[in-house]
Amino acid sequence: MKPAVIYWWKNTRHEVSFGVPLGTGSSKDAGTFDPKGPAAGFVVGVVGVIGVRRPLRFLTQKLQLREDQVSRLAIILDDLKTERAQAAVDDRRTIASFADAVEGETFGETRAREGQSLRVRSAGAINDSVVTALGRFHALLDPEQRLKLAGLIRSGAVTL
Repeated sequence: MKPAVIYWWKNTRHEVSFGVPLGTGSSKDAGTFDPKGPAAGFVVGVVGVIGVRRPLRFLTQKLQLREDQVSRLAIILDDLKTERAQAAVDDRRTIASFADAVEGETFGETRAREGQSLRVRSAGAINDSVVTALGRFHALLDPEQRLKLAGLIRSGAVTL
């Protein structure tokens, strides 16, 4: 590791935790974030709770988003993340249904059809949430930002 990175790591990792400076304020203020406070410049810290830092950081840089756009984009990305997590749960249920169908002495066609219908519903929900998110992106962005986003989607840099 380079000395500059070591210095940065040692001197910054203990100062900000989810947008709140450690060691300041009372314990009742520990879970709050003051947008005008000392950690206001740490956009990554603010959205760290949401868990969409990388795509948000990438889109913020590439599209040159304003702060109000960043916060609204974080909400949109969080909704997509939630929908994808639900799809992963549905996929595990589908696999369990298929396994149950072949487990017994006879093939459980009813159980297999349940798994199939769950898979189709889950795929439809993901598709609907992507279209909804794209509509929300469109409303959020300026015309030149929309052109940049379209280029990122076409190039494969952004996948939905």
